Amino acid sequence: MRRPAIVIVTFKRQQLLAELFDSILELTVAPWRVVVVDNENSSDTARLVADFSARAGALWGPTTDDPDAAGGVGRVVYDPMQTNTGGSGGFSEGVRRAFELGAEWFWVMDDDVCALPEALEVLGRWSERADAIQGQRYDFDGGPFFWQYRFNTALGIYNPLSRARWEPGEEYKECNALCFEGGCFSRRVVQKIGLPDPRFFIYWDDALYGYLASKVCPVLLVPDYVLRRRREVPNKEIGTVRQLNSTSDMTRFYITRNRGFLARYYRLHGDYHPAAFGVGTFLTFAKEIVRILIVDRGSLVSGTKRLFAGWREQRRIQKDPDWEPMPPLG
Repeated sequence: MRRPAIVIVTFKRQQLLAELFDSILELTVAPWRVVVVDNENSSDTARLVADFSARAGALWGPTTDDPDAAGGVGRVVYDPMQTNTGGSGGFSEGVRRAFELGAEWFWVMDDDVCALPEALEVLGRWSERADAIQGQRYDFDGGPFFWQYRFNTALGIYNPLSRARWEPGEEYKECNALCFEGGCFSRRVVQKIGLPDPRFFIYWDDALYGYLASKVCPVLLVPDYVLRRRREVPNKEIGTVRQLNSTSDMTRFYITRNRGFLARYYRLHGDYHPAAFGVGTFLTFAKEIVRILIVDRGSLVSGTKRLFAGWREQRRIQKDPDWEPMPPLG
């Protein structure tokens, strides 16, 4: 894997970020760059990154094979944002920065995970076979974390029937989504489909990016573990593998609002079916009501209000005459 960049987005989680930095320093293969996008623009985070940069420099030395002298030769790049752009804006900015520096691969993650020592080595082997890779993750309790790797584009929701088990001899599962908690993709993908769309703020942005990537290359879920999730999230188990995680009323707004962006991109690729998408919106509402009642145990009134507010924004986005997709960079 040539010139791999780790792209991290952080916001008010200095302790977890420090643990992530420690795990990166234990990687068996050194990253070419580590780009840290700070949505808090915090002096505490800046000091933490400076310390990490010094440790990385002492361990690995300056970067080699650097196509852009203007980018310097330090392993770590700190990118503080003037405003909180959410995970979507942070990953868009981080991939942009790494792309302009000359990165050939982008391994993206939040600040509440830890990298496993052989992760880049494992991803490097898979990079010889695919341009978009999703590795496995351990959950915060040490067990496997199940990710619904298939997206039902007609309904605009994750396929709840995606198989969790691995069959004998099954090398990988083909996806049409990615997760920005450990997703890895090549420069060729970014050139063809552009940067992640920052307008999502949070939610569905990584699913969409994987969908767009699947239009230009195979997207593989591989059986190898590359990350461990560190932040405990209240959840309700559904069966033996799946779980319904807690969320907030703010997130509920974006869950419904951002379906407008999904619809616009699906329409561009001939995958938008209004009736089916409407059913998907109804199912999304139903899932969130269940989540409020059995996981969050919050206010049904306030949660429903945010869902409907997001739905109204969804309809506006679907009708916006000035909307444009993210442009390719090739």
